[in-house]
Amino acid sequence: MSGFWCEEALVNADGGSVAGGAVVAGVRLEVHEGRIAGISTGVEPETGDQILNGVVFPAAANAHSHAFHRILRGRTHDGRGDFWVWREQMYRSAAELTPEKYEKLATAVFTEMVVSGFSSVAEFHYVHHQPEGTPYPEPHAMELALARAAVAAGIRLTLLDTLYLAGGIGTPLSPEQARFGDADAQAWLDRLASLRAEVARSFPPEKVGMGAALHSVRGVPEEALKTVAHQLPADIPLHIHLSEQPAENEACLQAYGVTPAGLLARHGLLSGRLSAVHATHLTPEDIQLLGDAGATVVMCPSTEADLADGIGPARALSDAGSTIALGTDQHAVIDPWVEMRTLEHGERLGSGQRGRFSPHELLRAATTGATASMATPIASALEVGAVCDLMAVAPDSVRTAGSMPQQFAFSATASDVTAVVIAGVLTASNGVHVRLGAPGSLLTEALKEFS
Repeated sequence: MSGFWCEEALVNADGGSVAGGAVVAGVRLEVHEGRIAGISTGVEPETGDQILNGVVFPAAANAHSHAFHRILRGRTHDGRGDFWVWREQMYRSAAELTPEKYEKLATAVFTEMVVSGFSSVAEFHYVHHQPEGTPYPEPHAMELALARAAVAAGIRLTLLDTLYLAGGIGTPLSPEQARFGDADAQAWLDRLASLRAEVARSFPPEKVGMGAALHSVRGVPEEALKTVAHQLPADIPLHIHLSEQPAENEACLQAYGVTPAGLLARHGLLSGRLSAVHATHLTPEDIQLLGDAGATVVMCPSTEADLADGIGPARALSDAGSTIALGTDQHAVIDPWVEMRTLEHGERLGSGQRGRFSPHELLRAATTGATASMATPIASALEVGAVCDLMAVAPDSVRTAGSMPQQFAFSATASDVTAVVIAGVLTASNGVHVRLGAPGSLLTEALKEFS
């Protein structure tokens, strides 16, 4: 039995951590086999305890990631354009990936996530094959490279293997998209089953879990949606990019007579296991469909702002019954605290009102909000039985000094994260990964291999 002694931690009256609780001094966590076995408050550290200075919160969970998009940070801002212009640059980066290069890059990206306060990530993965679309000689080479990268960085991975069959509604995949595709939905389901078996053989389930994703209604024809609805195993999470662009909605209405959310509802794909990513351009009826289904909606505020995609109806979705989660998507920023406040700032800009989401709700979106998106254990709270995933935040930096810790969502950044614990193991300290070192150095070396 090991222990962590927290200088301060956000706890409720019965000792469990909640986003809306009180900051309590002298919190001791007993840890057994990576989980919290006991919580004491108002106590002194015991011999052998690891000391966590600052204010301790549950670690964040990243509900939407495309690791290779990190290549584009700081390289796509020298002209006008929109999502569709940016996408062409993204395709050029995807064409350069090999399993070896991707493992090195993803290790660096996942390390950046860890030192920033994330202990879990859902990786929306669609770069499956060689550039011309043929499978690699080693089955699942790209997928296993991502899994190895996550294990090396110590982050919990939900690997979302993605179905991507079309370049648009009624349009075949372009040459740039060839490596994303499978022959049809059945071929993808067969490959997914094989991948699940390989992952289960090769990695502990508490470290790497499998999920599934549909790229979008642009990328998955209706007939394929029918196949997936009937044959996808019920025990894994399902994600989809939904209504990310007005053009997607217009094409879906023209082809199918319904919005993307309506198309998913038509085939029984709206449920509590679905995570709809972005959901930026929704009708009131779409919002109600998602809410009634209890679907999770993954907002990626820094990406949606960076790509000028628009401001999604997060408050309305939450009020309708959807769970709001947060992700970093294309990694223009990897920072759970920035995502929290950017969600609220978007709501303020769109509504002309402050306080659309409370600090309590924002922290919940960064932690418990991702629970339904993941296939691995989630540190949603500091409570007995939970995995011991923690992040400690300095209360006296130039950003947080004077802030109420319950309102760090409006002042803190990843630079204020002083320690990250994953499964009861100190994994990062003051921006440096305990095993891998500074993520800036890892990223610099990995990015040298891309033009």
